[in-house]
Amino acid sequence: MRILVVSEGIHERAGALENLLEKLGGSREFFESDRVSNNEIHAFHGKGPGYFKRAIRWLKEAEQRGVDVLIFLIDEDGKKERIEQIQNAQDYLLSSLPRAMGVAIRAFDAWMLADEKVLSQVLGYSINRQVNPETIRNPKKVCEELLGDSKIGLSQREMYAQVSNNIDINVLCERCPSGFKPFAAHVKEIFS
Repeated sequence: MRILVVSEGIHERAGALENLLEKLGGSREFFESDRVSNNEIHAFHGKGPGYFKRAIRWLKEAEQRGVDVLIFLIDEDGKKERIEQIQNAQDYLLSSLPRAMGVAIRAFDAWMLADEKVLSQVLGYSINRQVNPETIRNPKKVCEELLGDSKIGLSQREMYAQVSNNIDINVLCERCPSGFKPFAAHVKEIFS
């Protein structure tokens, strides 16, 4: 089974998203990665708003590449309309290619803040439970600050990879119910 995993940021593509997908039933050996903003992939010229068109274009690209599944994840970045656009692409009936599309609220980085026990373990000091991760205006900055207070010499990518490798999926679903939970449900459906 070939699985095309398309996401936005460098942190997702550095192993963190793949770790989460494995926890949801996927197998890393079948993943092929690309970035949403790949300049060789041009927007779909049909009807609909921007991210809907981009998601549909990636759906068509996945079909052309002959993969068996498309996993597509973007950040909400404070633009609520992206949620509906990606849900419409998830429900798009003109393609039968299995897919799991999602929107991280506000950003993928928020998912890394969901489990303070794992954060404490990875960063080597006690970290308090973060406020609702999906309401943090700039979760990437919060992650940077927590990492900066750590004596462990990790890059932010390494931190995300370790957190995602150890995070409790149930905690992540509970703490990120608007973004991660529906995305996880789509992913689990594909891998079941």
